[in-house]
Amino acid sequence: MANSDRPNLSEKGLLTPDNCVVTMIDLQPQMLFGVSNFDRQTVINNNLLLAKAARVFGVPVVLSTVESAAFSGSTWPQLLAALGNPRPIERSTMNSWDDSNFVGAVRQSGRKKIVLAGLWTETCVALPTVQAIHDGYEVYVVEDCCGDVSALSHDNAMRRVVQAGAKPVTAMSVMLEWQRDWAHRGTYDAVMDLAKNHCGAYGVGVEYAYTMVHKAPPTRFSEYTVPGASH
Repeated sequence: MANSDRPNLSEKGLLTPDNCVVTMIDLQPQMLFGVSNFDRQTVINNNLLLAKAARVFGVPVVLSTVESAAFSGSTWPQLLAALGNPRPIERSTMNSWDDSNFVGAVRQSGRKKIVLAGLWTETCVALPTVQAIHDGYEVYVVEDCCGDVSALSHDNAMRRVVQAGAKPVTAMSVMLEWQRDWAHRGTYDAVMDLAKNHCGAYGVGVEYAYTMVHKAPPTRFSEYTVPGASH
């Protein structure tokens, strides 16, 4: 979506579509197999919400994979589709901040706030978060888009990144922070469609209000639709 379709939002410490870059790290089958602290399908759903919201609001996304051919497999196909089928930055390093191509892509965005999601939390999320903060970035870890081999591993990692200065957020909170005002009609319908697709009871409530209260026709979705995004 073009920036001209969105009003300028006040920052004052908050995320806006114009001040951040989204990084999505190692969202690959082998990494998801090892996740045990969250429901795996929910992790996929939350990452799809984040990816689609980034496209709706025109936020740049840096997608990266590790050892895709030798170990981890390709990025989830539904996530690639939601992002418009970009080519991920392939790495051998567990810590993406050790990879010059990844860091270069973040720097090229020109944004100093990083909205970061990935698997697993203790390594692929915590390590680049700590080092990015050291290098002067402000990092928002999208906790419900992350996961680890145990609840202890995930919780320890979240404590570590918060102690380092990261801000824990969720996929829905990021989307709503980008929207900020329901009077911003340029993205309103797309955000409501994403809520109905991915936001559980909240989305069901939106659909109920549309169809039962406002008498709108039921929503029809295609599998990989990115509501509101230009292709």
